[in-house]
Amino acid sequence: MMKRYQTIGLLIVLFMGAMSAWAEDVVFQANAPKQVVLGRPFQISYTVNQRAKDLRAPEMVDFDVLAGPYTSQSSSTSFVNGKRTSVFNLTFTYTIMAQKEGTFSIAPATIMVGGNQYRSNGLKITVLPPDEEDNSSNANAGGNSANARGNGSKSSNSSNSGSTLSGENIFMKTIVSKTKVKEQECILLQYKIYWAGVDLAQFTNNTKIPEFKGFLKQDLEQGEIQTNLEHYNGRNYNTAVIYQTLLYPQRAGEVKIEPASFEAVLRVQNRAQVRSIFDDFFGSYTTVTKVLNAPGTTIQVSSLPSGKPEGFSSGVGQFTIQSSITSQDITTNDAVTIRLTIQGTGNMKLLKTPSVDWPEGFEVYDPKVQNNFKSTPSGVSGTKSIEYLAIARAAGDYTIPPILFSYYDTQAGEYRVLQTPEYTVHVARGAADPSQQTVVNTFVDKEDIRQLGTDIRYIHTAALPAVREPLLSGFTGLWWLFYLVPALLACLLFVLFRKRIRENADEARVRYKKAGKVAQKRLKKAKKLMIESNAAFYEEIERAAWTYLSDRLSIPTAELNKDNIAEILRAKGTAEALIQQVREVLSTAEFARYAPSAAGSMQDLYSNTESLINALEDAKL
Repeated sequence: MMKRYQTIGLLIVLFMGAMSAWAEDVVFQANAPKQVVLGRPFQISYTVNQRAKDLRAPEMVDFDVLAGPYTSQSSSTSFVNGKRTSVFNLTFTYTIMAQKEGTFSIAPATIMVGGNQYRSNGLKITVLPPDEEDNSSNANAGGNSANARGNGSKSSNSSNSGSTLSGENIFMKTIVSKTKVKEQECILLQYKIYWAGVDLAQFTNNTKIPEFKGFLKQDLEQGEIQTNLEHYNGRNYNTAVIYQTLLYPQRAGEVKIEPASFEAVLRVQNRAQVRSIFDDFFGSYTTVTKVLNAPGTTIQVSSLPSGKPEGFSSGVGQFTIQSSITSQDITTNDAVTIRLTIQGTGNMKLLKTPSVDWPEGFEVYDPKVQNNFKSTPSGVSGTKSIEYLAIARAAGDYTIPPILFSYYDTQAGEYRVLQTPEYTVHVARGAADPSQQTVVNTFVDKEDIRQLGTDIRYIHTAALPAVREPLLSGFTGLWWLFYLVPALLACLLFVLFRKRIRENADEARVRYKKAGKVAQKRLKKAKKLMIESNAAFYEEIERAAWTYLSDRLSIPTAELNKDNIAEILRAKGTAEALIQQVREVLSTAEFARYAPSAAGSMQDLYSNTESLINALEDAKL
């Protein structure tokens, strides 16, 4: 009986396992190379993760089917923590060859699984022309090979392999998305390797990337390096992008990007005489280290056109805005929040927060900003969400003007001004409004006066003897010393402090005179944060630069930007080099606050900011 129960239990387990396998989602996928070479066979495969039948491949009009379909299957079962996991794959493989050059689409295939029909994904394949000089020495262009114009190879057996490492076999290219841009317009820079006829094993850590002076840099996550085929100069190369970054030019004119260098490890087949049957069968290879140089390039940067809208946000790219308000019918002491969302692609991290012109009667708080950015090859994209909070303190009907957001549209080549709707808010008088409490408690409690009589002391009214003395009899020399000298000092201090009071009444002049001391205090705090490697360093160093310029130039911080700073400094006769230094420090500090990982050394940023403030102090603006 026990044996019978065990058999039934085993059958139930197997049945449940089979049911779980059938319950698994069906995945039917087609795979093929994205690029192939004309005249070279390649394979296309169809894989399904369950047992299936009746595969119907599409008609491949632009390709010749040389063989297939060949069927193969694989399966595996594992138990982890008592949970059974099964993996099954059934693959159908065709060997085909393209008939002509171009880009062609292959329609989806169909297959039957459990009485249901499933469709695979379609394919798009680019057919490249064959090599112009295709011979045995470079026939491996469709495998691990490429083309790089580099120099400086090191090999343990260079005499046997050096001939295969020419600039026609492996080289680097510097590729930029644009060579003519506006200030702050995004540029994608890529270093791309080409190789053919050699086996590229890996790259070493001996990489030299330029500093990209004159640009703000935002590196892109590389991820797994993808290899593709590309027909270049009459030859097919394997290619791969090994480094890419986004660059934002910070000044107008010709901005040069210096060359870069990469060190690669290659496996090259020896051409020496074969010394054994094993060398003849397996082949003999030498490991070679080669330095590959990526050439520099020049970017033509033009200034943004004149006529910038009022309150220009420094945005360059394409953006949209949306806004909402929590309520338009509130009572006094209630909060109202306006939410503004800026969405788009461009220099998102450098956008200034638009301001809201709240009417009188609202207590305003600093806006809360939340950024959700993503760096892609097309630029930094995402959203900047801003919440403006205010509390109504007085009853009435108020109009909140539209929020203006202006930017330079790189596609249209012009400035654009976006604005939110105008909001009307009705504020009713709340039940606990202090303005309604007009009754003042002026009465005194009896408990407060019960012991009042014991605190009164009567004045003695008995006659006192009258004493007459001369009016000036007590005016001795000591009296003049103690009374007249302080009076004279008081007059003198009054004159001095009157001048100080007049100076202090001029708030702008006070800030001007104290700008250097205030900046030094902020730099001291920033240095302490730098020693602690605290990310708050970037915020403090940015605040030091902007606050100093605001105080020194007598412009409110909210109205300050790089353009009007440059105009005022030119009007004061400041050297153009110093003005450019101001723009670079402000841009670097502002960018570093939002992208500290891409901002470079804290010490460099601190030193540049300190040097700038000292230079402006010496300039005596």
